Amino acid sequence: MENSWLDEVIWDDKGLVPAIAQDWSSGRILMVAWMNREALELTVREQRAIYWSRSRGKLWRKGEESGHVQRLHELRLDCDGDVVLLQVEQIGEIACHTGRESCFYRKLDNNGEWQVTDPVQKDPHEIYANQEK
Repeated sequence: MENSWLDEVIWDDKGLVPAIAQDWSSGRILMVAWMNREALELTVREQRAIYWSRSRGKLWRKGEESGHVQRLHELRLDCDGDVVLLQVEQIGEIACHTGRESCFYRKLDNNGEWQVTDPVQKDPHEIYANQEK
C-alpha cells in the first residue's frame, strides 16, 4: 500500500494529529489520543490502534499492558485533515485507564458539577498490577 494518504494529514508543529477512538458498533466515543506519522501508518498496517505517548515519548500499542486492544475497523479523516477518527472494536470493553468503558465518564450537571456516569468495570490496580508506572 502506497503511503501518500499520510501526506493528506495535517500534522501539528510536533508532528502529531489528534485521534478519536469510537466504538464501531455503538458509536460511543471511547478516548482521544495522539498519533505521529509512524503510529498512523502502523495502525493501518497492523489493523490495531497504535498511538504516540506524549508523556513517555514513544509508540504505545493500545492494550500492550492492559490487554484491552482496539481492533481497527475503519479510519476516517475530518474535513480539515487535522483529526483522525478510528472506528474500533474495543477488546475487553475497557478503553480507559480508570477501568471504565470510555474515558468520557463524567457529565456536567445543572449545578455546574461533574457527575460520574459510568461504573468502574475493573479495578485499574488489577489491570496494571504487574506494570511499572
